[in-house]
Amino acid sequence: MEKKLRIALAQINPTVGDLKGNRKKIKYFLKQAQQYKVDVVIFPELAICGYPPEDLLLKGHFVRDNLETLNSLIEETSGIVMIVGFVDSDEKGNLYNSAAIVQNGQLKGIYHKFELPNYGVFDEKRYFQPGERVPLFKLGGTIFGVTICEDIWKRDGVVKLEADRGAQLIINISASPYHAGKRELRKQILTERVRETKTHICYTNQIGGQDELVFDGGSAIIDPDGEIIAKGMEFEEDLVMGDLRIRESLKEDTKTNDKNYIALDEVETAEKPPLPKRKYITLTRLEEIYSALVLGTRDYIIKNGFKKVVIGLSGGIDSSLTAVIACDAIGKENVIGVSMPSQYSSQQTQSDTKALANNLGIRLIVVPIASIFKAYLMSLEKEFKGLKRDVTEENLQARIRGNILMAFSNKFGWLVLTTGNKSETSVGYCTLYGDMAGGFAVIKDVPKMLVYELACYRNKKESKNVIPESILNREPSAELKPDQKDSDSLPPYPVLDEILKRYVEEDRSLEEIVLSTKFDSEVVKDVIRKVDRNEYKRRQSPPGVKITPKAFGKDRRLPIVNRYREDQEQV
Repeated sequence: MEKKLRIALAQINPTVGDLKGNRKKIKYFLKQAQQYKVDVVIFPELAICGYPPEDLLLKGHFVRDNLETLNSLIEETSGIVMIVGFVDSDEKGNLYNSAAIVQNGQLKGIYHKFELPNYGVFDEKRYFQPGERVPLFKLGGTIFGVTICEDIWKRDGVVKLEADRGAQLIINISASPYHAGKRELRKQILTERVRETKTHICYTNQIGGQDELVFDGGSAIIDPDGEIIAKGMEFEEDLVMGDLRIRESLKEDTKTNDKNYIALDEVETAEKPPLPKRKYITLTRLEEIYSALVLGTRDYIIKNGFKKVVIGLSGGIDSSLTAVIACDAIGKENVIGVSMPSQYSSQQTQSDTKALANNLGIRLIVVPIASIFKAYLMSLEKEFKGLKRDVTEENLQARIRGNILMAFSNKFGWLVLTTGNKSETSVGYCTLYGDMAGGFAVIKDVPKMLVYELACYRNKKESKNVIPESILNREPSAELKPDQKDSDSLPPYPVLDEILKRYVEEDRSLEEIVLSTKFDSEVVKDVIRKVDRNEYKRRQSPPGVKITPKAFGKDRRLPIVNRYREDQEQV
């Protein structure tokens, strides 16, 4: 015998700490689900307070306010079961990453997350206690279990336990951050759980940007045969609905006398309105990375209350891509470019800057820095007398530009977007308080060669060269001294990026990198030294969108004071 159940996955974009705004958004999607006579509507992990709340959880009043917000939403659940993430607290003050199961104005049950991730960007053991009880719920003849994010990633864990005890449906509420390739990894995990449990699985993931994290959605309803019944959009809010046909359970241990078994009110059996037809587009690798950068940038700007951004435009590929992403994120009318040519800036880069601004339709301000640079040199002439010019004078120019951008930020309230990529910041090819000065680093986690790929992708999408062809073809240069090229100081970017991927993201040793790449050992050794000695710079850089499996920041936390070097004897 089959039971029919209409499910909705509310793939929303909450904001950390915005309890009022999150309540409003949850209520809106709840009403949408009610209009379609949905039996169960499922919201993401910690949807009420936003994820990750981090040390807000140490504030008792924050936890209390989150509970009050949940209580106010309980009243809105007439004729529907709502499952929503919140922070629960016990009488001892222990906190739990929790899911509330609510129906007809009543809190029917609570599930506490079992598996607390404590790796990469996650610090859940700092705040939460693991769950101990595994309640099951019965709705209209269907028995289901609830899990939270990491719970579903573990083989033979709580998901298997719920299925063994009679659950025909596993509901998972998640806040799973994006990185390139994560979509396929999640698909693999969900498919494994379906094979393991022979149940339906409903997976709800949030979307949106939160500091350096981006959440990409991709919520899904999967049947016991591994077929996807419905799937959510990527990087967009969505209400994903599907009708499940669930076979009756034959398990004996799901009787009503089980203390972990909770019976819900009977569901409405009247005919339901037809669900709208859905069209789902699977994004390519470059489409999803670009979408993540746009969403992460937009949410950082808007959620922090900024309206406009300012970008130093050099005529190079990095600042060009940053400007294009900014325009796609908040609109060209809210993006200001500043060109700050010096005596070393070529006519080509200056004309490319103007062409880019014209193509994007953004305002361009030109502030020459030659006279300011000259004044700096005159002020320092006495102390620098007899010394050769070196990186000091190069960095002075970068810091002058940083000061100018920050002046515009202070005067007009514009957020400064920095333009450095992952390859440069990895090896310290950047200037503290210069090109690193700003509030958000859009392409901080984007390797140089991927910068080029994304620029070409964006031009192709527009069917014209928004980013001028000459920028794509010109050899990269900081233009801080005559005839300067990045290759004067760094290996070719294809080589550098391969080394950095292995050393930074995969934690490979010098020997392993040399063996796997066949690159010259001295080149690899030099890159590793540069990475190691520039941790102090990266620690002072602004946050940026995470798009690789291991980004600088929360993902990779090394001590600044650190004398360990692989190429030195340690004993």
